[in-house]
Amino acid sequence: MDKQISDQQYIRMTQTPVHSLVIRLCIPTVISMLVTNIYNMVDTAFVGKLGNSASGAVGVVFGFMAILQAVGFLFGQGAGSIASRQLGQKEREAAGVTASTGFFLAFGSGILIAVASFFFLRPLVMLLGSTETIAPYAEEYICYILLAAPFMTSSLVLNNLLRYEGKAALGMIGLMAGSVLNIFGDAFFMFHMGMGVAGAGLSTALSQTVSFFILLSVFLMKKTQCSLSVRRFSCSGRNILDIIATGMPSLLRQGLASLSTVVLNGQAGVYGDAAIAAMSVVSRIVMFVFSVVVGIGQGFQPVSAFNYGAKKYGRVREGYRFTFLLGQGVLTVLATLVLIFSGSCIQIFRDDPDVIEIGTRALRLQCLAICFLPFSMVTEMLLQSTGQKLSASLLSAMRSGLFLIPALLILARLRGLAGIQEAQPLAYVVSFVIAIFFARWFFRRLPKENEGDL
Repeated sequence: MDKQISDQQYIRMTQTPVHSLVIRLCIPTVISMLVTNIYNMVDTAFVGKLGNSASGAVGVVFGFMAILQAVGFLFGQGAGSIASRQLGQKEREAAGVTASTGFFLAFGSGILIAVASFFFLRPLVMLLGSTETIAPYAEEYICYILLAAPFMTSSLVLNNLLRYEGKAALGMIGLMAGSVLNIFGDAFFMFHMGMGVAGAGLSTALSQTVSFFILLSVFLMKKTQCSLSVRRFSCSGRNILDIIATGMPSLLRQGLASLSTVVLNGQAGVYGDAAIAAMSVVSRIVMFVFSVVVGIGQGFQPVSAFNYGAKKYGRVREGYRFTFLLGQGVLTVLATLVLIFSGSCIQIFRDDPDVIEIGTRALRLQCLAICFLPFSMVTEMLLQSTGQKLSASLLSAMRSGLFLIPALLILARLRGLAGIQEAQPLAYVVSFVIAIFFARWFFRRLPKENEGDL
């Protein structure tokens, strides 16, 4: 990409009205999140036809996939945030080094995780929360996921780099292609080929690999400001540690989410496969609803990082306020609709009386409490995109598991299954209160120069 195009991108990111820029950038990310989560929900619905044990296996393996996502987001968010600020400072070569380093670190990490996991397959699925009846299904599913692990981790780096450059639409193409392929692959492999749960795993692995090559082609065709090359990979400990430190909030968020899933499955397993299946379905539905707000927040991140690097602090403030209000409004509407039709939503995925009863109460409670999430989510994204490593990591850890895991263990002991249903909503509310203090701390320190340049 020549200097003239780079300059045009700089002008676009620093001079386009903030509201318009956030909306323009969040539309592709919202679509990507929705399509991806539609796939997850279709996958859950298809597997649910095979019984409670198979449905529970999806929830178990979902915890492992969250680990892969944690690694991908560690390097993707870390490299993307730094590269975006470097582009805001017009340091294109440095941005290319950052991008290449993040990409190859993620790919290598995916290989290491896959190899290690194959050696401890049964202990792994049991650690993830399987029961004896769920474990065989979980092993079938996870084997294919492991084969695609390097592509899954590095795809997230590629997608985040595109988002942070302000080219989320290109990332959307790769993610959507994989998700659509996955939906059709589920039907073909699971039912037409008679592969059952293994078919769902094979479909996911193939679709993730296709997404990887589509996203990679965007960089190989030089449609980005950040160039990927083995020659640009930096062995500098300082560069690697900077990427890791910047991406740590994402690792904590996804990693603790995975650990929380394991703890949830372990606590719910006391009440049988129906309880695990019900909480798995609830997690998928809530994630689908919240993915819209995450997509909106991801549209804000490149605006925040780029303008922070360019010292356009007023645009950072304005983007934060607008993103929060937009996310809050959209989520309130969606959560209200799901609350009204909560029982029907559960029944779509598993038409079992026990699953519906357990899932409906949990879903209603989460719909009531999820409206506290946009503020903490946008604050966390603000801190990460502007390089506030420690504060972003602390808030991410608190929101994703430090409150939820103790709440699960304590409430399950005190209130049984009802406590398990109530733990996540309680964690949402507590994280909202903590986020208020982080937001006030950041904006008191943010320089006021260029505040009127919106």
